Amino acid sequence: MFLLQIYAALCRRIGHKCDVGSIKFVKTCKAGVFCLSLQKSIGMDEKILQVLTDCPLFDGMDARQINNLLASVDYRVVHIDRQNLYAVAGDACNRLDVVLSGELVTQMAAPSGKFVEVTTLRPGNVVAPAFVFARRNALPVTVQAATDVDLLRVPVAEFRHLVDADARIRWNFVALLSNINAFLTGKIKVLSLLSVREKLGHLLLDLSRRQGSATVVLEKSRQEIADAFGIQKYSVIRQLGEFQKEGIIRIEGKKVTILNPELLKNEISI
Repeated sequence: MFLLQIYAALCRRIGHKCDVGSIKFVKTCKAGVFCLSLQKSIGMDEKILQVLTDCPLFDGMDARQINNLLASVDYRVVHIDRQNLYAVAGDACNRLDVVLSGELVTQMAAPSGKFVEVTTLRPGNVVAPAFVFARRNALPVTVQAATDVDLLRVPVAEFRHLVDADARIRWNFVALLSNINAFLTGKIKVLSLLSVREKLGHLLLDLSRRQGSATVVLEKSRQEIADAFGIQKYSVIRQLGEFQKEGIIRIEGKKVTILNPELLKNEISI
């Protein structure tokens, strides 16, 4: 604390206000002095801490515990403007990032130019955790900001310190990797083994389960659905139309009502 007070006094002398009430945000302030701009609640605001309580990496921890953990490592908040690239396939993954706000879209492209949307990362999601400690840590996907995005960024060496020092972080990270493996296994099966009819049937049933209703709102446009499955937009429109003609669903714009869920379940093999 004495060292922090010295930093704060030095910063005040050059006109930079520095709060020593909490930990931590390392910045370069006026005259190039490294100032610990210590602000309440993770150096920013409590909304960020609330997002982190929903992050699987901090599962089982409250805001105070998360704040105390992050006090032991260097981190920063990074902003990416909408439509800007976060990373291009082949870039090295040399940090751990957690989405604080906005959405990142991950896409895998073929040499032909055809691409498949792998997933959308939302607040609380960790970006590419499986590559953080990988020997071959080149990202296999291109990641773009679908909206303005804020990220909590922790360098690999600092995150290694957290993993070594705290068993909760360690086991939460293992669980996170296991869940991602299960997700990707299912994704591969959907993309490679199912027909267009089965893919869309699976999508509608999954939306119904997550939204808790037989009437669901499509979260993506027809083109975005096509991109997610690596198929043509026309195929999506045609198959939804066939479902409607067969009395399985009713389409009203982005709203789709599942009229015969049992028949729809029979259409898919997973």
